[in-house]
Amino acid sequence: MTVFMSEDRFEELVSDALDLIPAELARAIDNVVVLIEPRNMEDPHLLGLYHGIALTERDSQYGGALPDTVTIYRDAILEICADEEEVVEEVAITVIHEIAHYFGIDEDRLHQLGWG
Repeated sequence: MTVFMSEDRFEELVSDALDLIPAELARAIDNVVVLIEPRNMEDPHLLGLYHGIALTERDSQYGGALPDTVTIYRDAILEICADEEEVVEEVAITVIHEIAHYFGIDEDRLHQLGWG
């Protein structure tokens, strides 16, 4: 069963999730855009996606690069949650998970840390 939620409320939850990032890490985030899309057309069950060059892989050639993107897929998240409380939790997990990729943390480590 899909949870109904306005686009504005979902955006608010993404913003709240970004606020969970510790200030010292948030200050280190540079050249990243967070987007909300209904669904990833190639993988409709995907909840979020980081696309870019992780901070740990940037070198002197990085200057002038287009912003990295973190995309959160609203409809996919709403479909797997039973209520708004679960949506809040899933959005937070997904946002933190994708931002972690920006910092160079891979899937295995994220699962070890409980953000998988």
